[in-house]
Amino acid sequence: MKLLLDFLPILLFFGMFKYAEGQPEWAAATASHYLGFMVAGSVVGPAEAPVLLATVVVIAATLAQIAILMARGQKIDTMLWVSLALVVVLGGATIYFHSETFIKWKPTLLYWAMAGGLLIGQLLGKNGIRALMGSQMSLPDAVWLRVNQAWMAFFSFMGALNLWVAYSFSTSAWVNFKLFGGMGLMFAFVLAQALYLNKYLQTDEPPGEGKP
Repeated sequence: MKLLLDFLPILLFFGMFKYAEGQPEWAAATASHYLGFMVAGSVVGPAEAPVLLATVVVIAATLAQIAILMARGQKIDTMLWVSLALVVVLGGATIYFHSETFIKWKPTLLYWAMAGGLLIGQLLGKNGIRALMGSQMSLPDAVWLRVNQAWMAFFSFMGALNLWVAYSFSTSAWVNFKLFGGMGLMFAFVLAQALYLNKYLQTDEPPGEGKP
């Protein structure tokens, strides 16, 4: 359930963008009608309408995500609050200026915020990844340090990669990357890390077992 909630805003952003992209005239009319009071000039064109509608959806989905977690009495991670702040501020700027540039920066700033949080924690003597996963596995201190540094490097790389895609390709291609590229690279990184950690999680065989 939590995994679905985590990816729900991205999925809804993708779904709305693709639907609106396929019906540009409807998207422009809908955006102008419902968002006209929020945008400069009060009129939204077919080119920018899909990303504006998708931005409204992702803001609503992130608010709903937090509301659901609060209703269930679950802890809301700091990064989710950061994500909400970024999507509201940058999404609001995207809607007002009807420019996708602002919302395209949101993933990068979130990735870099996560990398920065891990770095600050490490400098203060706290391993952020160990704090999250320490109750699930026991690893040597040196390994926890490498895992923490690997996540910092991954988040830093993903932030830079998002900007490269955003400024090198069309908005449609960026939306595809945001869902499939971002999730795919995350899955690959987690899998690679699991394979790396597996050798540290092997338990010793009881005496006498495994011998001929």
